[in-house]
Amino acid sequence: MGKEIQWNDQVDVLIVGSGFAGLTAAIEACESGKDVVIIEKMKRAGGNSVISDGGIAAPGTKLQKKRGIEDSEKMMYDDMLKAGLGLNHPNLLRTVVSNARGAFEWTLDALDVPYLDRVDIFGGHSVPRCYTPEGVTGGTILKKLLQKVDELGIPILYSTSFRSIMTDEQGHVTGGNVLKEYDYKTDTGIPAKIKTKRGIILASGGYGADVPFRSIQDPRLDETIQTTNKPFATAEVLRAALSINAASVQLSHIQLGAWSSPDEHGFGHGPLFADYILFQYGMIVDPHTGERFVNELGDRKQSADAILRTGHPCIGIADDRSVKYSGWDISKAIRKGVVRTFDSVDDLAAFYDMNTAVLQASIGRYNGFVQKGTDDDFQKPIVDDASPIENAPFYAMRLWPKVHFTMGGLSINERSQVLDFSGNTVDGLYAAGEVVGGVHGASRLGSCAITECIVFGRISGQNI
Repeated sequence: MGKEIQWNDQVDVLIVGSGFAGLTAAIEACESGKDVVIIEKMKRAGGNSVISDGGIAAPGTKLQKKRGIEDSEKMMYDDMLKAGLGLNHPNLLRTVVSNARGAFEWTLDALDVPYLDRVDIFGGHSVPRCYTPEGVTGGTILKKLLQKVDELGIPILYSTSFRSIMTDEQGHVTGGNVLKEYDYKTDTGIPAKIKTKRGIILASGGYGADVPFRSIQDPRLDETIQTTNKPFATAEVLRAALSINAASVQLSHIQLGAWSSPDEHGFGHGPLFADYILFQYGMIVDPHTGERFVNELGDRKQSADAILRTGHPCIGIADDRSVKYSGWDISKAIRKGVVRTFDSVDDLAAFYDMNTAVLQASIGRYNGFVQKGTDDDFQKPIVDDASPIENAPFYAMRLWPKVHFTMGGLSINERSQVLDFSGNTVDGLYAAGEVVGGVHGASRLGSCAITECIVFGRISGQNI
């Protein structure tokens, strides 16, 4: 007979991670009568959620109807499937899109998240369906989630690192090994065992900052490629699940953000200009040729791969009218020198060592497409309020992709239960958010990550 385990703590549900998915799961699990504890390896909540722009996508909303935007679950499904190159698991994708509006409305009704009065379209979406919280930061949503968690009395154990999953002889999850008083720099802490009556929900995020793990999956993504992620976005929780025979899905599908700049570290301030203004109203050129080479509103994989193929940073250009019309404040990016302003196209060309005549011709050709509403070269959707690039000052930014999101992760079913390689559930183990794979296939559309986190966070908390 084996030695009896000495448990340090006991709880109904242990949740690993305090980002959007983990906090949402905790709220739902608590409200359905379960005793819940959240653990977070860092000293504060949020993970990558807090540095996101907070955008969430959903079809058929009141905000869309108010603006006469025709959308449907099928349209969102088809857009995500196209971006994912058909590799999305249909049952998971259907679960996300069919619950997307409910997830968005939950953030409004249950959390009282304040959103800007606008609906945006980002690359790969066929219609505007993306909603941005006030402040253009995930911190706005996170603050409301933390308020709800505090209101419900759910404890968050900070500086507590999850190390391994414990199971009984039948393979049922019984608890987890953790390190309390965890020191991230030395990877040390005080070992403890937490027993779980109902199970564990893994909501630990992706592995975008884990260079050894990600470069095994995609050898291009070595230490020379930066990431928008926090440095602690690593794969140890995913590896813990794999070690008890949980199935992995599409780990080599790692998304790069095409809107990133090599002139700043991490996520930075440039993406606000690139994603919200440049890609919609402007154009991208290869500085070696002075010509366009990509649909600026293509999905993230199309755009990032096209820039990588040039072998060097490319230049995004927009004009003063577009910047002012957009309503976005890009002053921080300008102050940092990530976005630069020029009094003329000639000055812009000279700064980036481009042939002025060729660049002028490229801008003129693009302007012609804007005026007639059709892009003959790259089939970029010309948005309704687009205008020619002709009003000084002109704004420019160097673009070079950074690792942003990991589409691969654990295999789950529609109930958020983790599966093994035979397709059977791992009893007592659930997962939600970026640690999950299969939803997005080869590439994720913008604003769909938070949708997925809220949808499967709610489902996992309700079902465990």
